[in-house]
Amino acid sequence: MTYDESTLAQLEADADAIIARYPVKRSALLPMLHLVQSVDGYVSPDGIQFCADQVNLTAAEVSAVATFYTQYKRRPNGEYQVGVCTNTLCAVMGGDRIWDELSEHVGVGHNETTEDGTITLERLECNAACDYAPVMMVNWEFFDNQTPQSAKQVVDDLRAGKDVAPTRGPAKVCGFKEVSRVLAGFEDGRGDEDQGVGAPTLAGLEAAKRQGWTEGSK
Repeated sequence: MTYDESTLAQLEADADAIIARYPVKRSALLPMLHLVQSVDGYVSPDGIQFCADQVNLTAAEVSAVATFYTQYKRRPNGEYQVGVCTNTLCAVMGGDRIWDELSEHVGVGHNETTEDGTITLERLECNAACDYAPVMMVNWEFFDNQTPQSAKQVVDDLRAGKDVAPTRGPAKVCGFKEVSRVLAGFEDGRGDEDQGVGAPTLAGLEAAKRQGWTEGSK
């Protein structure tokens, strides 16, 4: 591996903290992959070997897991992973148009990264946010009720180095490496920045209350 001494020492300390959460070492593999991604910006060959050594698996076994989940990137990723949902509801609400215009605007297609290394664009399946369709995500933070123009503005602001706030979640979108570290299980102290559940999500519950419906009602 080509990690320098200080980076390797920090990785090993973080790996020990992750592994200690699990009764079996190999169960720590998923957060471990996020950990190496937080250092390298993707799941690199060095990262694969590091994980394998730490949890007593082969590099082939680790690679098999890393290639199964789309959150693990196998080549250098942009600072911001921008995903446009084009699944059924988002698509009919405008997601396909957002994708087409945004892809043309930044000059890259699915799983491609802009030349400045800022944006990796991704066509996403369902984000489980149909009540806010069409939805875009930046480093897995929600941008609801998007239009082609609003989506392009978000990307332009990110590329300009501006702080950009998601519709829900933290006060601003963090970089890909920083988010990967949070996904590895290390808190960033921003868990209380969420704005709470929005009205569209609660609309069905409120309707049920008005109708007097309860569990088991016919």
